[in-house]
Amino acid sequence: MSIVNDTFASRFGCAYIEDGGVTSAKGFSAAGVHAGFRKDPGRLDMALVVADEPCACAAVFTQNIFCAAPVQVSKEHLSEGGAGGPAYGTARAVVINSGCANAATGEPGRENARKMASITADAVGCTQQEVVVASTGVIGVHLPIEPLVAGAPAAMAAASPQGGANAARAIMTTDTVPKECAVTFSGDEIGHPGVVFTVGGMAKGSGMIMPNMATMISVITTDAPVLPNDLHKVLSTAVNMSFNKVTVDSDTSTNDSCFIFANGKAAPTAEPFEPGTPAFAALQAAVNQVCVSLARLMATDGEGATKLVTVSVKGAANDAEADLAARAVANSPLVKTAIFGHDANWGRIAGALGRSGAHFEQENVSIDIMGMPVCRDGLTVGFDEDEALRRFEDPEIALDIDLGAGDAETIIWTCDFSHDYVSINGDYRS
Repeated sequence: MSIVNDTFASRFGCAYIEDGGVTSAKGFSAAGVHAGFRKDPGRLDMALVVADEPCACAAVFTQNIFCAAPVQVSKEHLSEGGAGGPAYGTARAVVINSGCANAATGEPGRENARKMASITADAVGCTQQEVVVASTGVIGVHLPIEPLVAGAPAAMAAASPQGGANAARAIMTTDTVPKECAVTFSGDEIGHPGVVFTVGGMAKGSGMIMPNMATMISVITTDAPVLPNDLHKVLSTAVNMSFNKVTVDSDTSTNDSCFIFANGKAAPTAEPFEPGTPAFAALQAAVNQVCVSLARLMATDGEGATKLVTVSVKGAANDAEADLAARAVANSPLVKTAIFGHDANWGRIAGALGRSGAHFEQENVSIDIMGMPVCRDGLTVGFDEDEALRRFEDPEIALDIDLGAGDAETIIWTCDFSHDYVSINGDYRS
């Protein structure tokens, strides 16, 4: 977890839990089982995360018009924000299958997603409305129901506070490693002396990644008390500075879903945290830290990736233009392949900036690669090529850009492009 436990993520001030994950918070259990969505009997393909009792739940989803059936059904189940409004409400469990996205499947797909919730609800012992669902895998394939019939009861029987790691593995597709994180924060200075609050989570995402709320799915849990509508505010803020700042290949998935559950178990008699209070700010910081850590793990594990790449842009005219500039660099195949080839070719970065749509004067631009100045005032700066090659051995490559046009700034996380990216995606349905 060296990429996670870095100075950037730790700036939020919470303490990491070693080997922590989605069940680190009190009152949550999870399991990962092989239900039969995948042919390999040794591969986990169904995850269940369940709260001890119904609790606050909020979610954000893909904005892709081809959004999948489970996205549509989960929105139905978290409809307290009104039709077309923010997704929040009360839920008990989330069930996720890998191997089939149940996307572009029409009304039969929506009916299958509802059956997925109903079968899981029977196994958990709650209402269908209290189950949210997610799927990941190949688009355009109808979800088989048979694996759920046996898989849901098996997952519930296996669910435990120790089951988070298996759940994180069960949602993987082209991911090479599970992605988990958990942090704690003290209640001593926020009106809850002696109480320790926890936020944990898991995520999957390796390719088809540029969330707009990758194939990205994440589940976050906390034992802090917070109302569903306020929980949605926490999640939206965290997602905008984490998952929405990741790009592997500039493709937004049909199935992107991020859920957060809050059960208040750490302080059962406490009033819900309210916006504007120190307690709410502490919770926000903890959720931010978990989401940033998971987002960086997603970029690190991009399909075929060998490097995590952090693109930092400052000096933009406004926030939107900072984002345009950073994304143009992060999504550039020429920049990404140069990094894979250990080539400090700053001209490719400049070219991406120039077509980004951000407004600036080239005479004001500065670029650093891995801390080395390579461009000042829009002109080349000599650097030691041998030193550059040495710095390319680091697991994280930093590209720092100053547009000299204002005070706005942002950070985007991406990865390099290797030969394996083409091989993985060329063979995806094989």
